[in-house]
Amino acid sequence: MTRPPSALYNPAPREVVLKDLLARSRSRLDRLSDADLAELLEDALYTERKRLQQSKKDEEQEHLDVLARALVRGTRADQMNAAMDLVRDWSDEIHGKFDPRTYGFATRILPKALTGLLARRPHNLSDLAPDRRIRVEGPVDLIADLCSEGTVVLAPTHVSNLDSPLIGLALHLAGLPPFVYGAGLNLFKNPIMSFFLSRLGAYTVDRRKSARLYKDVLKDYSVRAMVTGHHSLFFPGGTRARSGRVEASVKKGLLGTGIVAWQEMLEAGRDKPDVYIVPLTLSFQLTLEAATLIGDHLEDAGKQRFIINDDEFTQPRRLAAFARRVLDLDASVVARFGDPVDCLGNPVSFDPEERKQQSIERQRYVCDAEGTVQRDEQRDRVYTDRLADTLIKAYPKGITAMSTHVVAWVAWRMLEERLATKDEFRVVRMPALSRRFSRSTFLERLDVVLQRIRADVQDGKYDSDLPVTARGTLDQAVDRFASYHRSKALAEHGDDLVVEDTKLLLYYRNRLAHLELETP
Repeated sequence: MTRPPSALYNPAPREVVLKDLLARSRSRLDRLSDADLAELLEDALYTERKRLQQSKKDEEQEHLDVLARALVRGTRADQMNAAMDLVRDWSDEIHGKFDPRTYGFATRILPKALTGLLARRPHNLSDLAPDRRIRVEGPVDLIADLCSEGTVVLAPTHVSNLDSPLIGLALHLAGLPPFVYGAGLNLFKNPIMSFFLSRLGAYTVDRRKSARLYKDVLKDYSVRAMVTGHHSLFFPGGTRARSGRVEASVKKGLLGTGIVAWQEMLEAGRDKPDVYIVPLTLSFQLTLEAATLIGDHLEDAGKQRFIINDDEFTQPRRLAAFARRVLDLDASVVARFGDPVDCLGNPVSFDPEERKQQSIERQRYVCDAEGTVQRDEQRDRVYTDRLADTLIKAYPKGITAMSTHVVAWVAWRMLEERLATKDEFRVVRMPALSRRFSRSTFLERLDVVLQRIRADVQDGKYDSDLPVTARGTLDQAVDRFASYHRSKALAEHGDDLVVEDTKLLLYYRNRLAHLELETP
């Protein structure tokens, strides 16, 4: 499939991008009253000083000192200058270094190189085919059309730090153009990933920075990317799902930039102003950082450590081992694109003529009778809420139930019944001697669950990628659990099955935790 053109192939000079971001910030700050400006800058000063104390670094300290003096005894002009110094630094940090030559090289080499890693002992050249390692599903042809008719925002679930490169490979396999995307600062700790991420359309998001002013700059960057014709990708969940569950809530900051960009393009009289949102659900047999993520979830440390800086992804040897031992499994990753919606959360027609009419009709949501855009932040927040609800409902439909998920679900349910509780902390602390099942009993329970899954798949509730029989499903899951993690979620001990690591079992069970899989 031929890729639709993308603005990424002809990126604007860096100074042009930074000048635009600075102009956007200055325009917004100019509209604030003196009191509101001071409050915004006091928030930036407080949150940044707190962050720097925790990181024990002197970065940006000079600019914070200038800001502090401006707030204490400076004029409005002094405060504006101090604010713009911060905005300039942040804008420079955020802006990526997309290189069309690197992208062209990567899209030629990366699929073969990555799948070469994923195939531990290929028997023939066909074993290196990337579509044997990553299965791409969903309305790809429609999404390709939308990439030519407007600007597309990809909104995936977030499972692992491997999501970004794997989604990039999935986009390549689907014949779709490159997307700009926000990558957490921690991802750049891996030097190889840092080189490619910064040149494949990634812009930097420092989740340690919580100042409202910083978040405004991020939103400005997202809006500018869309307005200048860049298809964008961001994870509405904000960070990886620590528990392993599919996202049941999303952050609406970046999500709301779609409607802002759409209105800007309408005001400018752009030929193709529409912004389309595409949900994407990722399903993995195993997750590289599962042990760290579920531990962080159970310790409730996510509130204190919004970003994990020391997980398996930052360790090159662990990453290489994961690639060799796990991702050599056929169809180990499924990327399922959902049905596109507009930035108001409304379905997008598959018929090109109907889409043209939808494009005209949706303008009445933000324009007056003369076609002039009427800005209304409260109204736009309502539309963004609707869009968020649409994504939350779409993600579970994109799930692909895999053997590790289903077997973990059954084993966890049997532990709950044994303890007569659904308290996950009590189950996790369950004594080792109580975590043994007979294989025959387990297979009976598993067969009941598989029957329910087949019925759900038939009804279109979600999808599955499972062996035909309960025995085949169990054998595959046990083999997968033993292939990478240092401890096993479930293992065979003679004629019995033993849960060796309750935390890992909980993580993989949680992928299907929202489903009622057993028949009444």
